[in-house]
Amino acid sequence: MARFTLPRDLYHGPNALEALKTLPGKRAMICVGGGSMKRFGFLDRAEAYLKEAGMEVELFEGIEPDPSVETVMKGAAAMEKFQPDWIVAIGGGSPIDAAKAMWIKYEYPDITFEDMCKVFGIPPLRRKAHFCAISSTSGTATEVTAFSIITDYQKGIKYPIADFEITPDVAIVDPELAHTMPKKLVAHTGMDAMTHAVEAYVSTAHCDYTDPLAIFAIRMIQGDLVDSYNGDMSKRDSMHNAQCLAGMAFSNALLGIVHSLAHKTGAQYDLPHGCCNAIMLPYVIQYNAKECMERYADIARALGLPGSTAKQLTNSLVEEIRRLNKCVGIAPTFKGEGVDESLFKSTVDFVAENAIKDPCTGSNPRVPTVEDLKKILECAYYGVDVTF
Repeated sequence: MARFTLPRDLYHGPNALEALKTLPGKRAMICVGGGSMKRFGFLDRAEAYLKEAGMEVELFEGIEPDPSVETVMKGAAAMEKFQPDWIVAIGGGSPIDAAKAMWIKYEYPDITFEDMCKVFGIPPLRRKAHFCAISSTSGTATEVTAFSIITDYQKGIKYPIADFEITPDVAIVDPELAHTMPKKLVAHTGMDAMTHAVEAYVSTAHCDYTDPLAIFAIRMIQGDLVDSYNGDMSKRDSMHNAQCLAGMAFSNALLGIVHSLAHKTGAQYDLPHGCCNAIMLPYVIQYNAKECMERYADIARALGLPGSTAKQLTNSLVEEIRRLNKCVGIAPTFKGEGVDESLFKSTVDFVAENAIKDPCTGSNPRVPTVEDLKKILECAYYGVDVTF
């Protein structure tokens, strides 16, 4: 038996933020990041709408990019003190991911971070609070997913928390919030969304419910990302929808080793998650093609790429991903993104050994070994095609 889970309600389009007025409750805690939501007035609007709904509102501000275990524990303590019945997370993937983990700890104060990371092992939530997610970036799609990424900086590892329990109850996809993204963030989040959709389409857990979402998202991203990057706000609006569709797909179909490796390289090399995904994706397609070439060929056909055989079409897809990366200013290799060779060599074994244990590895179409992952990393550092 398989399962397909999404938020109960998804509000989208211009002025979707006003849906906050309709939430029934007494107390809401807003979790937010470093300042852009306040600077552009969205935080004040969200707070005003919740107060209009009759709620007392408290803010938990300053959630950092790639949120830490320590931030999660601080936020959960603030929730325990305030006792909200709504947790409202607004911003990019980081504040929403952090708020999801805080939510677990708030509902179960004795749970450890290690217990949170047990895949699909979280006990039932919503005993104390419901969750509303409002995304300002067009990539993570955490507003509709069963995932959260939290970083343990002492270990230098990003840990995915995966459970349908943390799928938000309400998602708000208001394109106006995405207009605030700087250019580099548009690039990284856009290629993150592309990776979500591609990995979902070839995942061992893909199904008839996830395939249409993934393939349509891929087509939208191919058509809209570069123009969005170059300032076309109508395409920016479209990308905000495309990333959400990709999120619906991967939350239910799961992911693969692009993400397993990105979770580890991002922490080790201090690179944004979407940038790591973008670099890794062409090399992982080449690696996985031995097991799912026809699936990649399907994607290439949907994008109108050239080729008369599955191999030719898969090669075209690899080149198309590389073209998109170049168009949005992402280097084709980790070396090109400035990762020092001595750092790479000193961490490659650690990254590979930890990536093999990542939850995303289990749904990759080709079963990798630690040595395979190490070789893929070397290819992605030096720019060598994967041929094994």
